[in-house]
Amino acid sequence: MLAAWADSPMKAPGPLLGGVELGGTKCVCLVGTGPEDILARTSLPTGADPAVTLERIAAVLRDWNRDHGPIAALGICSFGPLDLIRTSATYGCITSTPKPGWGRVDVVGPLSRACAVPVGFDTDVNGAALAEGRWGAAIGCGSYAYVTVGTGIGVGLVVGGRPVQGFSHPELGHIRIVRRAGDSWKGACSFHGDCVEGLASGVAIERRTGRRAADLKPDDPVWELVAHALGQLLHTLVLATAPQRILLGGGVMNGQAHLFERLRRELQQSLNHYIDAPEVGAQIAACVRPPGLGDLAGPLGALAVAADALTTG
Repeated sequence: MLAAWADSPMKAPGPLLGGVELGGTKCVCLVGTGPEDILARTSLPTGADPAVTLERIAAVLRDWNRDHGPIAALGICSFGPLDLIRTSATYGCITSTPKPGWGRVDVVGPLSRACAVPVGFDTDVNGAALAEGRWGAAIGCGSYAYVTVGTGIGVGLVVGGRPVQGFSHPELGHIRIVRRAGDSWKGACSFHGDCVEGLASGVAIERRTGRRAADLKPDDPVWELVAHALGQLLHTLVLATAPQRILLGGGVMNGQAHLFERLRRELQQSLNHYIDAPEVGAQIAACVRPPGLGDLAGPLGALAVAADALTTG
């Protein structure tokens, strides 16, 4: 069992880690050493003014460093897209986000000044993936994916134990797919219309049906369309990196458990026996499954990124 969230003046054993998960609507900050040792946790709204929001987060970190510290490393995981290239002039910044006011905002600078310690920076989904590999359902896996299906859709893709990165990080929620026959709805993505996020995210579901995903019954016809879109995302993941696990979390998945069986079926139908492996055959339920850390995968991702920053400097 994960320890209950609590505020405590007790010093945690081992290096103390600070974590910031910056989401589109709220930010979760926590301090501890792992899922069984969380000293404090708090949530703040991600407001329209980045400077105000980041200063509020920095104040929390300064207080914790005084009350629980010293914090040995800080992990920051954020919505994106992000600049993760350390040699870049805009490293640590959010780049072309659709969130008003947050484009080209430096996240790492203001928060790193709150704690003069090694700082790790990554996407929210990469952080969640790293947490699952360290403490959750992907322990022992070298190749796996964490997919969040919520307001948007993102993928943390790990190969060889590390998140995939080139000139930027993957944005697999925005791949273009083959539409379900007869479905001509334009999609909800402001960039691509009918990409996976534009067809299967929480925003897409609400715009298409007029109701929130959590309010829809399992037999609502929209789920077949959602499963079709997400099934093609899983198809792409399997053919690209052959992940040992595909973990699906986020608000949409958490509230609609029936989607897992639908997605397994869609994936197998889409692959059409092209891949002969137990992970997409007899053992597919163990491969395509919920995260081991549940709703805590995201916040704990920031601690996982902090732990990596502590070892890499």
